[in-house]
Parts: sequence; C-alpha cells; structure tokens
Amino acid sequence: MTGTRTRSTAQRRSWDERALLPDRVGIPWWAAAFCALGLAAIGAFADMERLNRLGMVFEVCYFLGCLLAVVVVQRKGLFGPMVQPPLILAVTVPGVILAIGSYPTGGSMVATALAVGTPLINGFPAMAITTGFTVAIGILRLITQRRPTSRHDL
Repeated sequence: MTGTRTRSTAQRRSWDERALLPDRVGIPWWAAAFCALGLAAIGAFADMERLNRLGMVFEVCYFLGCLLAVVVVQRKGLFGPMVQPPLILAVTVPGVILAIGSYPTGGSMVATALAVGTPLINGFPAMAITTGFTVAIGILRLITQRRPTSRHDL
C-alpha cells in the first residue's frame, strides 16, 4: 500500500519531467540541445575530414541527434528540441568549417562566405526533413502526455 501511494505521488509531481517513455525521467532542454549539437558536430567533423564536404555521416548524426533530443527531453522543455534542427545546422556547419579551416586561405570575404554558405544551402533538405520529424514527434508527445486531470488519471 505504501509503495503504491509513493509511486502515485511521484507520478503526480513529475508528469512534466517524463521523457517519451512514461516510466523514464527526461533530461533538461539544454542537455537535449547539447546532445543534438554534439552528435551533429561529430558527424560534421567526420565528413569534413574524410570527404572535405558534408555527406551522409553528418546527415545521419544530425538526424539521430535531433530525434534523440526530442525523445529524451522532459515534457516541460519540449519546445526547444522541437524547433532546434535549423539552429543546430546553422551553428554546427559554419563552426566545423571554420574550426577545420577548409575555407580558402588568403581569400576574400566572399570566398569565405561561399565556403560556409554552400554547405548550409546543401544541408537544407536534411534540415527540413529533420525538422518535420522532430515537430511531429513533439506534437505527438504534447497530445499523448497531457497533464492528468483527475485522481483517476494519475
């Protein structure tokens, strides 16, 4: 009897701290953002070192990182991971390109802008698909993980 009451109290108190799996506590929004950013950066570094351009490894890491973030985040911090894919792309791609130094040395500002801008433009389809999936999963979570309205729902 005591174990049931304790579990019920814990569930009532933490409904908004759950991840996608109802019996798991989610991570804060900022940790989910770092998770997605880290996986995308790893994929970008791998592709830039291997191919000197962004390829499939980056796209897969970017997609999985953003999906993982929206799945494991606390429900109360769901909005950030739902809309973060464009921001992750906008931070990761220029950051990795400038960190690796794969832009023209001694070139003009236009050459540097093209070296950074072209991968951003080429990454648009991956960003659009990833954003669509994260928003869909986020909306699904918002619908299915509503605040309990009565004692019976707890």
